[in-house]
Amino acid sequence: MTPRTFPLWLALVIAMICGAGVALQSRINGELGRRLDDGFTAAAISFGSGLIILLVALAVAPAGRRGLGRVRAALRDGELRWWYVCGGAAGAFLVLSQGLAAAMLGVALFTVSVVAGQTVSGLVLDRVGLGPGGRRPLTPARIAGAVIALLAVTWAVSAQFGGSVPVWMMLLPLIAGLGMGWQQAVNGQVRVVAESALTATFINFLVGTIVLVVLMLVHWALAGLPEPLPTEPWLYIGGAIGCVFIAGAALLVRITGVLLLGLATVAGQLLTALLLDLLAPTSRAPVAFSTIGGTLLAIVAVGVASIRWGSRRAAE
Repeated sequence: MTPRTFPLWLALVIAMICGAGVALQSRINGELGRRLDDGFTAAAISFGSGLIILLVALAVAPAGRRGLGRVRAALRDGELRWWYVCGGAAGAFLVLSQGLAAAMLGVALFTVSVVAGQTVSGLVLDRVGLGPGGRRPLTPARIAGAVIALLAVTWAVSAQFGGSVPVWMMLLPLIAGLGMGWQQAVNGQVRVVAESALTATFINFLVGTIVLVVLMLVHWALAGLPEPLPTEPWLYIGGAIGCVFIAGAALLVRITGVLLLGLATVAGQLLTALLLDLLAPTSRAPVAFSTIGGTLLAIVAVGVASIRWGSRRAAE
């Protein structure tokens, strides 16, 4: 799949579907963290289950194993810098923040905070050309879309300022969003070198799982063991959702660029997150009007950036 053969509109639709999965993952991992009373263990379970799925996939997919060989050779020859294979660390922080903060913040508020970080990192990374698609120009439409998205996030979270939610908890998804843009860019580079999205996704989950298991063991030593594992199967599908999202992002970022990929996934995230908070809330407090308005404004931002950008050739 190359930018010339894969239509941009279809890439955006797939990105929106992936974004909906991220919102569902936030709800699942947040609830698992609440049940265990341990967000670190919840994050390790989510990433670890995804890693198991990918190990099985590698066992039956020779292309993925060949991709690992290409990545090793590129690292050995200096064609790929070592930190390009560390995107999983950013993914680990996102999943950890889901387990620690999503249940208390609510999925909608958590998601719009992530959006702020995604937007800023996407704009910067496209400008410097870190992603596999190279540098993307700072067109007026792209800048306007990013600014509108940031205004939308500010409006959406305004009801929480001065409230009972700790400031540090609101900062967690913001920082996670910054890391998501970088993760998408470097995973895209790994996919190009490996010629396999499966390889890039596996490396991402391997690094993330190692980071989270170390953090989990440290947390156990300091705070004790978590509560017993819940029995509901749906609480353990966060890793599978993450596999789909990471693989999709690694494939699409070369076509869309980091910013447009982030804004497209935002549309799916926000709509799904808002529906979850309205139909299946995790707290008794009603969803604030500012959260609804901010979500709608963020969708407008996606339209501003993507429609005008879509009229240009992706190669620009």
